[in-house]
Amino acid sequence: MSPRRFMRLFAHLQLMPVLESGEETLVGGQAVIEGVMMRAPHSYCVSVRKPNGEIVSEEMPVSRPSEKHRLLRVPVLRGLGTLGQAMSLGVKALRFSANAALEEENRAKGEDKPKEEISGWMMGLNMAFSLAFFIFLYKFVPLYLVTAAEKVMPALGNRIAFNLADGVVRMAIFVCFLLLLSRMKDIRRVFEYHGAEHKVVFNFESGKPVTVDNAQKFVTWHPRCGTSFLLVVMVVSIITYALVPFDGFAAKFAARVVLLPVIAGVSYEMIRLAARKQGSLLATVVAPGLWLQRITTQPPSDEQTEVAIHALDRAMQLEAAQGGELVVA
Repeated sequence: MSPRRFMRLFAHLQLMPVLESGEETLVGGQAVIEGVMMRAPHSYCVSVRKPNGEIVSEEMPVSRPSEKHRLLRVPVLRGLGTLGQAMSLGVKALRFSANAALEEENRAKGEDKPKEEISGWMMGLNMAFSLAFFIFLYKFVPLYLVTAAEKVMPALGNRIAFNLADGVVRMAIFVCFLLLLSRMKDIRRVFEYHGAEHKVVFNFESGKPVTVDNAQKFVTWHPRCGTSFLLVVMVVSIITYALVPFDGFAAKFAARVVLLPVIAGVSYEMIRLAARKQGSLLATVVAPGLWLQRITTQPPSDEQTEVAIHALDRAMQLEAAQGGELVVA
């Protein structure tokens, strides 16, 4: 894999938690390279449009984590199971779309050799690099900066003040990173497909026929979006870290890494409840995530919306064939 392709895939992996919806009982999806992945409780389909206009798809049945493991029906733990599966399917969809793009690149160069696919070890290496970068950027850097600031600002010696400052720095880094990535042409295209995914999901949830014209009438920001989820994670992190009685830098950093699954599980429950309680106080708390989606979603073209509908239709056909119950928010 060339360095350019590696960094391109890295950028998409960094954005994957922002782009996906992790609710296991509802229709949701994720934007990928020139396409959209849609899933229902028991089905999955990713559709990608090639430069020649052809839409290619990959689909398969899936089981909900809570159906395979009773323990994953418990609040917080069910969030970890659902998010884990969402990440796994998201990586699979991203790999499919990246391979489709790679095939077209080779064809455009007039290369007759068999298409070069992104292997499992290449994807694994990129995921390991992305995870390390995530921990460094959102755990190590904010903690290091606030620890350094504490030496000249004694007020930060208070645990609540320290973790509030740490959280503010983390959010600032997150927003700046999103703004920086949004300037990339490839990423802007992904954000447009992200908008298409949300519009089509809203269209489906409304009960109206899912068409390009109907979908385009809806907004691009959705309460179950990964953007909102990550913002809630950061808010929950501030509260959680303030309750951890560690003072040394190493101990604080270790706690931030170890407690990440717990924070993710709690945040999932908050997003899940907020999506069902529109207009509630909790829905108001997660509202900043909807504002932030002005960056991570962009108005899609009709052609992009058509791809999202194609993915949804194929997922729904597979769901119906399995006799799955379709639950609408």
